[in-house]
Amino acid sequence: MLRILLVVAALAVTACSPAEPPKSFHNTDITGADYGKGFSLTDHTGKPRTLADFKGKVVTLFFGFTQCPDVCPTNLLTMSEVMRLLGPDAERTQVLFMTVDPERDTQALLAEYVPAFDPRFLGLFGDMDTTAAVAKDFKVFYRKSGDTDGPNYTIDHSAGTYVFDPQGRLRLYVKHGAAAPDIAEDIKTLLAEG
Repeated sequence: MLRILLVVAALAVTACSPAEPPKSFHNTDITGADYGKGFSLTDHTGKPRTLADFKGKVVTLFFGFTQCPDVCPTNLLTMSEVMRLLGPDAERTQVLFMTVDPERDTQALLAEYVPAFDPRFLGLFGDMDTTAAVAKDFKVFYRKSGDTDGPNYTIDHSAGTYVFDPQGRLRLYVKHGAAAPDIAEDIKTLLAEG
């Protein structure tokens, strides 16, 4: 009788266990987040862009500005390294940089700045209201500081990167300073999902 109970208990445990363990990421898994649904912006070539334009690719989205002295260029350098580490999978990955400084970050400036880190990267911009709406949807903080009455202000802003899977679903949040190999491995995991 005891043997039968043990077999039944073992079968019950097996039936309750998932067939495949949940995916484990190096970065913060935000699958199912009810924000960051998308955007409607213009890229640095003048082409209107939405998230749907990149279906089939993993998309990373960072909010920054071209005159940022440290966080923004560091992020873009890290993403350049991520693309190198991805090898052929880099062609199935799109890095996006959205400016939170539409007053100074013109299309021409973004076209010069963003592709300098990698020619495949795209800079995105919108007018003041669009920028505010997209930032709010992604829970991104930004505000002018320093010489706010003149042209030499700086901008305090959130410093994380959002990652969408090839189906366009928001999946990961990458904190500033995350290691390029960890980001690359997470992107490969998302690409492997299909």
